[in-house]
Amino acid sequence: MISGAEIMVKCLQQEGVTTLFGYPGAVICPFFDYLYKTDIKAVLVRQEQNAAHSASGYARAKSTVGVCVATSGPGALNMITGIATAYMDSIPLVCITGQVRSDVLGRDVFQEADITGACESFVKHSYLVKDTAQLPRIFKEAFHIASTGRPGPVLIDVPVDVQTAEIEEFVYPEKVNIIGYKPSVHGHPMQIKRALEMISQSKRPVICAGGGVLTSGAKPKLREFVSKTGIPVVSTMMGIGVMPSDDPLYVGMLGSHGKKEANITVHNADLVILCGARVGDRAVASPDQVVEHANVIHIDIDPAEIGKNMKTSIPIVGDMKNVLTKLLADVDYTAPAEWLEQINNWKSEYAAVPQVFEGYVEPKSFIAKLSGMMHPKAIMCADVGQNQIWCANNCRLRDGRFFTSGGMGTMGYSVPAAVGAKLARPSRDVVAVCGDGSFQMSLNELATIATEGLNVKIIVMRNTVLGMVHELQDVHYGSRYAITELSTVPDFVKLAESYGIDAAMADSNEQAERLAKEMLKSDKPFVLVCNVHPKTSSR
Repeated sequence: MISGAEIMVKCLQQEGVTTLFGYPGAVICPFFDYLYKTDIKAVLVRQEQNAAHSASGYARAKSTVGVCVATSGPGALNMITGIATAYMDSIPLVCITGQVRSDVLGRDVFQEADITGACESFVKHSYLVKDTAQLPRIFKEAFHIASTGRPGPVLIDVPVDVQTAEIEEFVYPEKVNIIGYKPSVHGHPMQIKRALEMISQSKRPVICAGGGVLTSGAKPKLREFVSKTGIPVVSTMMGIGVMPSDDPLYVGMLGSHGKKEANITVHNADLVILCGARVGDRAVASPDQVVEHANVIHIDIDPAEIGKNMKTSIPIVGDMKNVLTKLLADVDYTAPAEWLEQINNWKSEYAAVPQVFEGYVEPKSFIAKLSGMMHPKAIMCADVGQNQIWCANNCRLRDGRFFTSGGMGTMGYSVPAAVGAKLARPSRDVVAVCGDGSFQMSLNELATIATEGLNVKIIVMRNTVLGMVHELQDVHYGSRYAITELSTVPDFVKLAESYGIDAAMADSNEQAERLAKEMLKSDKPFVLVCNVHPKTSSR
């Protein structure tokens, strides 16, 4: 005989799970009790939202499905923001929650919450398990759904009696056959042929690369396609890292907080090739202005995204790697030299010169220096707010990755995501960059970092305000700073040291760069607090 809890753990082992992130509670104890007897590493986060964020960082760094676990009621509900964050950025997660006994569901018993109903709008699928014998099938399907098509989170809610009930044997399915779920991955040959013809006729083409390129593992193929055709590339925030930042054909991030030269390139192009990008309002505020003068080829695994925000001339539904492979095989095109020259002129014309305040760190140039010091395959986790924009526009990535909350814009993302990324890639530099507002949303994870002995580096941009909203209030609300001034900010250095973590503070770029060099050489976690002037803008 075998219990449901043991089956759950064996399912994870069958899927190759070696690490998960969670927080225990009474109705998930049977699962954790059996997990305790195995080699799967269970990382205790300090709040359930961070379990999902850490699983997200782990999934992105290792190109796998992340796993997070919580108990019922407030535990499951706390995880919702992390689940929604993963959904908006297409991160594959399997989120396991304990639930009250099946026979008392719907009676508002202690710590009961309808978590499958609460998460319905931002999971790919959810299961409320009512039969222990169905656990193997459900887990097999959950991992398949999370990782195929457009990736995303899948929720499995398991009542405690389902975990304790026993069945005679455990058999894990070899295959998945879900009626109605058959993602199209190859790309229609005729549409690919039409796309090649449109490319061959273009005079001012540009590729807009999104997170789908990275999720699909198509970065090498995209770089090969760009090298072969000479077509310039702009990226969305989620697409940062698809090209080396210093590549002559990379123009930068587009959008309301992006580089002016990237926006001008898109608005002057006669062909826009959207690769795994949904081009939401933050990326292209007025898509109709683009399609007035440009054809659009949109490649995406999710047919629902094609044409949703920007009218599409040629839709191609398929896995990015497969479609780019087919385009590469037959493309015979070189972007006109005069178009590339014009883009280079825009780069020079709109090169930004950051404002420097005496006695403070200038964050944009510091991020550029810091990322240049990091290992070529380093991972930078940016939080949300001004620090996110400083990182997005100024980090110098080579073969590394840039993790942030793009679709949901969830403050407090960077530190737990860095925890997950470091556990996934222990040999790489992993640096979290956050503001003093967002850091205070997740600084409890310093305990996780200390407990696990993780060599995570944290940069806190301390400007004593909620910077992005503060800046917005300056521009649009007559400098009326309604609850955006952090009048009480803790001593972050002492706080880090109280967890046994090395820390230091910088008041100038020279000091910050010297400390950053020491920080990156250390094999221990480190918190570097950079004092930034409150009037430093995101641009």
